[in-house]
Order: sequence, then C-alpha cells, then structure tokens
Amino acid sequence: MATGEEVGTVARAPEEVRDWSDMTPVCLAEAFSRLPLEDLWRCAMASCRSWRDAALSRPGLFAALDLEPGFGESTPGAEAATWWTPAFQRRVDAMLRSAATFAAGELCEVRVRHCSDDALAFAAERSPRLSILSIRTSPSVTDRSMLTVGACCPMLTELDISNCYEVSYKSLEVIGQSCQYLRILKRNIFNWIDPTEHAGVVPEDYLRECPQDGDREAITISNFMPKLKHLELRFSKLTAVGLKSIPEGCKELEVLDLFGCANLTSRGIDQAAANLKNLETLVKPNIYIPRSSFHMGRYGHWQLYDERFQTNVFQI
Repeated sequence: MATGEEVGTVARAPEEVRDWSDMTPVCLAEAFSRLPLEDLWRCAMASCRSWRDAALSRPGLFAALDLEPGFGESTPGAEAATWWTPAFQRRVDAMLRSAATFAAGELCEVRVRHCSDDALAFAAERSPRLSILSIRTSPSVTDRSMLTVGACCPMLTELDISNCYEVSYKSLEVIGQSCQYLRILKRNIFNWIDPTEHAGVVPEDYLRECPQDGDREAITISNFMPKLKHLELRFSKLTAVGLKSIPEGCKELEVLDLFGCANLTSRGIDQAAANLKNLETLVKPNIYIPRSSFHMGRYGHWQLYDERFQTNVFQI
C-alpha cells in the first residue's frame, strides 16, 4: 500500500536535451527568419558552416537590407564623421554586394548610406524586384550607377537620393522613364543656409558642392514622374519657376515637403498648393535665416523677410 508521501510524489520524466546541430536546414532557416538583421548576419551566419548554409538556402531571408536603424541610433560626432571614410564605405559595399548575392534576385528593399557607385550598380543588376531604394548621403554615387538602377529595377516604387550631390537631373529623367510605379521621391540636400548644423561631421568641401540646379530637377520630376504621391525637396534651391512646374506634371501629389527652400515665397507656394487637388500635407520652408547669411537691406523690410522665408517672426 502506497504511503502518503509516495502518493504525493509525482514522477518526473527526465528532461529532453535537444541538440541544435540536429535541426534540419529547413527548420534552421525558419528560425533565422525571425531574427533581426544584425543577429542574422553577425550571429547566426557567423556561428558555423552548417548554419550559414542553412541561411543561404533561403534567399528570402535577404530580401531586405535596412541599415538605417544603425545610423539613426548613432550619436552625432566623431562616430558619424567616420562614415565619410573610404574604410567605412568598403564595409557598406561589402554588405550590399553580399545581400544582392545571397538574395538571388529576391532583394526588394535597400536602405543604406555611403555606398559606392560600383556596389550600387552590382546590386541593381542582380535585383530586378527592387522596389525600395534609399541611398541617402552616398557621396560616391553618380549618374552612372543610377542609370543602371533605371535599366535594371523597373519595379521601383520609392527612391531616396537625398544628399547625393553627384546625382543629377539626368538620373531623374531615366528613373522617371523606366520606373513607372515610382510613387515616393526624396531629393533633399543638406542645410546650406546654416551649415554649422553639420560641422565636424560632413566635410566642408562637400557642403559647398550642393546642387544649384533645383529648377531643372523640379521640371524633370514634373515631366517624367507624373504618378508621384510623395515628394521631398528639403533645402532645394528651386525658385518659383521650378515650383510652378510641379503641379503641372505631378497632379496626384499628396505630400509635398519644401522645408528649407529659401528661394520660394508664400504666394508661390500657396498657388502651387491650390493646383494640387489631392494634396494632404504641405511642409513650408519655415526656416530661420542667421544674421550672417543675408544682408539686412537685401529684401528691403521685415514684411518681405517674413513672406520670403515663411517665418512667423523673423528672428535676428
């Protein structure tokens, strides 16, 4: 007869010990699909040959290369200044080339900075399904690689070429002609009105090379990108001429960001907005012009300052 102590005792089965090395490549790949990008690249693929092969067996794991979180979390200063070095560009290029190779044609999203012309062209040639491309602040990217993007990536829906000063209106024309599904374009440039914002990070000579042909770019966008819904032109040097062309060609715009466009007037912006029937968000220049940037007599009186620079109260 069992005692009370024996009755209250529940027999426990020995714990099952599972060896990760016994998992099939399919199961490993499924587990890897739940990992963040950094853990996939730095941990799983670097652990052993079998894990790396399991990851490479599923190209879809590499369908998106998004390095923006890493840039956003970094502290401005010395670390950000290293982004402008050749060594850092080589690291970004290596990841971009690897992602394009591993994805085996399935790469659909790329968000990087400081990549080179050659690496971008390499990725574009192998990524016919690419729909989102953000290469903001890539000083080495030129029209050459952008022409490759236009020729090889017809499914593009979003493009960010902000702060890419070697990319001209010629690229915009080719992209507009080739990428009929493009809906979002970001063509912002650094704050040239008060460059101290970027002091110690962005090389001074690069800041001085900001694009001067804002009107030509705006006219090109209007002529070749009629289906755009979202357009950002922060700190562009376009004038009333370029602004007037935008609603003539981009009639479906829902978002227009003109922050920092110091050559525009309230009247011109209001007229352009009135011709965009689908416009939901309009960001006006709303900038502060430092005393050192303009002479007080340039526009005559305070009212013109307030109108031209879109400020509620012009600050001196």
